[in-house]
Amino acid sequence: MKLMRLGAPGAERPAVRTDDGRVWDLTPVAEEIDGTFFASGGVARARAAVEERGLTELDPRGLRVGAPVARPGKVVCIGLNYRDHARETGAPVPTRPVVFMKDPGTVVGPYDDVLIPRGSARTDWEVELAVVIGSRARYLESAEEGLRHIAGYAISNDVSEREFQLDYSPQWDLGKSCETFNPLGPWLVTSDAVGDPQDLGLRLTVNGVRRQHGTTRDMIFQVGHLVAYLSNYMVLEPGDVINTGTPAGVALGLPGTPYLRPGDTVELSVDGLGSQRQTFAQA
Repeated sequence: MKLMRLGAPGAERPAVRTDDGRVWDLTPVAEEIDGTFFASGGVARARAAVEERGLTELDPRGLRVGAPVARPGKVVCIGLNYRDHARETGAPVPTRPVVFMKDPGTVVGPYDDVLIPRGSARTDWEVELAVVIGSRARYLESAEEGLRHIAGYAISNDVSEREFQLDYSPQWDLGKSCETFNPLGPWLVTSDAVGDPQDLGLRLTVNGVRRQHGTTRDMIFQVGHLVAYLSNYMVLEPGDVINTGTPAGVALGLPGTPYLRPGDTVELSVDGLGSQRQTFAQA
């Protein structure tokens, strides 16, 4: 099942996209797709409403696609989680997950413009598999437990300003939390519809030129392990988002590759999760 939100920023309505490409209004069974929705069995209610054919069809043409999750409580990110990406940046392969936080206010729709911060010279791209937490997770003991706490998956662009990230602070938050720096969506695909999250291809182009083409098989720390690991250091709440890392091909790791400038277009896709497209503009 593919959950989505349609409408102007701040006025999105919940919807579901079925396998035949039709879109259905979820407002009879859900006020919003957020932490409360997941904690209260919203996925099961949505699935039942689809099966009972009790929803009104929507015409999505002309409607903005918002992020599929409203107001995530936190966005937790994993750095250097692909061996090829660690190599290209000159970093050692980590022995424990590299964890940092991203301002939840960075989350925008998958086709929204992304703003290059004032003073930026090194705004970079990162296609990632995003995990959305479906039930409260604390002190989990295994990867299998971790997987059971996932509501679904989405595409994330973990946009980064490398000078802010690496030169201005010993922590990465400054270069990760600029406004609009986390396009998410277009859908949240429920776990049962994704299958094995460790067998998904990820791709990204800049102005039509392929920059990233990887697979989640190359993750150093797999999805279930990441959820369990994080739950031992913070409580993961329904609706929280985890960005699980990016494969090789970012500008930081490709000497001579230009960073993003106003007017550039980035397109991303992940197997089974749809695609994104953003145009970059000056803040």
